[in-house]
Amino acid sequence: QVQLVESGGGLVQAGDSLRLSCAASGRSFSSRAMAWFRQAPGNEREFVSVINWSGGITLYADSVKGRFTISRDSAKNMVFLQMKSLKPEDTARYFCAVRRTAEVGSSENDYPYWGQGTQVTVSS
Repeated sequence: QVQLVESGGGLVQAGDSLRLSCAASGRSFSSRAMAWFRQAPGNEREFVSVINWSGGITLYADSVKGRFTISRDSAKNMVFLQMKSLKPEDTARYFCAVRRTAEVGSSENDYPYWGQGTQVTVSS
């Protein structure tokens, strides 16, 4: 059974940093792109970042570009999101997801596997 488990969320102040981790189990996803999405209360879930199968190609939402960095460790079946200069508007539940294919993309519809999420709250 495939399982994605996120960790690393918490309550921080504006300007702080956090590193989210996502551990996948049940099968290897070394040939798949992996991504992070987020959902704030009252909002739809939105794309944050994705990394392709090799780690050589990444894509970011404009709102996090230059502040967030996605990376992966395929040997450990994990994906990470380093978040710096956090803002109150980054407050959301963060979900990791695995794409159907190896390359990057931002549409939720292309992600069949999802974790339960980890909460990030940034106070001003």
